[in-house]
Amino acid sequence: MTALTLLDAQGGVASVALNAAPAFQKPRHPLASRVAYAAAHVVPKAHADNTPGEPAEIDWDATLAFRHHVWSWGLGVADAMDTAQRNMGLDPAATRELISRSAAEAASVGGKLVVGVNTDHVDEEHIPLDRVIDAYKQQLHQTEDAGAGVVLMASRHLARAAQSADDYRRVYREVLAAASTPVVLHWLGTAFDPSLAGYFGSDDSDAASQTLLEIIEDDPTKVQGVKMSLLDADAEIAVRRRLPGTARMFTGDDFHYVGLIEGDDLGHSDALLGAFSCLAPNASAAIQALDAGDVEGYRSILAPTEPLSQQVFAAPTYYYKTGVAFLSWLNGHQAAFQMVGGLHAARSLPHLSRIVELANASGALERPELAAARWHAMLTLNGVEPATTEAATAKDDVPDAAPAPEPAAPSASDPIDLSELPA
Repeated sequence: MTALTLLDAQGGVASVALNAAPAFQKPRHPLASRVAYAAAHVVPKAHADNTPGEPAEIDWDATLAFRHHVWSWGLGVADAMDTAQRNMGLDPAATRELISRSAAEAASVGGKLVVGVNTDHVDEEHIPLDRVIDAYKQQLHQTEDAGAGVVLMASRHLARAAQSADDYRRVYREVLAAASTPVVLHWLGTAFDPSLAGYFGSDDSDAASQTLLEIIEDDPTKVQGVKMSLLDADAEIAVRRRLPGTARMFTGDDFHYVGLIEGDDLGHSDALLGAFSCLAPNASAAIQALDAGDVEGYRSILAPTEPLSQQVFAAPTYYYKTGVAFLSWLNGHQAAFQMVGGLHAARSLPHLSRIVELANASGALERPELAAARWHAMLTLNGVEPATTEAATAKDDVPDAAPAPEPAAPSASDPIDLSELPA
């Protein structure tokens, strides 16, 4: 039994048994019971100048291969979002190239793709509302021309310029009128971006929710859904129950997604989650269980991943991207633990150790031996000697690993026809 070395906040070393990867299997048919997008990250060239403020130099092979990994599990990709380091290192030129390249790759395999539309190409911090509208429209048209679906992201420029809820209604009304296809609106809370305080005209979530709903009701044909990332399950459910039948709720709540996606007698949330970037096999297997009517199976697969997601998204939450890239590296999706803007240094070794611990416990290590070797090498590089004993002790506060699904599921080698994914 291989021992996995862990590091606590005081520098103490312990070990646990390295679990085998769950036998999750790729779907034979498109996922049906829920629509799920994984918000994907970007992989920089390891030899590039990935220091803060420098233009992003993307490893396009690794970045696009990761999107194919997500599509292969039947999930959609949400690209050029905050998970891809928008407003935290991904500059406008790299953003435009990411959108065009991802759209071309999605078209080549029939993968489902939505991408972020924002105003972040404008250099000035403060611009009037008319320029906010024009900036949104510019990115909107570029995205539509690339052939991608649109997520209308929360704009820092709008948050600075708006003086009232009426200003938000005006901006969204004019931008939505310019959209040629229905879009997903995005409400990003201050845990993810403190500069978005008071978005939709109020710090009170009920008042802001009312404005959001009024924006949708003004022209429901232009809104296919809302992504809520407030980390407030009750607020999300309250809005979900008031949405018109034409609009989906896409949970962006990386703390409470298990119950929100399962739903209740009055409805459920679909998913557009950064957490699913770390958990594509687990998320796919869980939704496959829901497709089969196996709610308990869904819970047994996905519930153990929630503590892992909560660790990845722990305060300060906007540094969650470090955990996403770290897990990508552990799972072999990128050759180096590097991030645009040097953000791989944003979390401590004990924080990363807890991610390793919870990923191991929840079945989120796709290649456990590789993950252990990489993690132990990282510890050694930082002056921590990994445990050499084969004996390992379990820790009581770690959730059990996700059980393997029944072998009757389709083989991992069976192809999925991505062209049949729901629109």
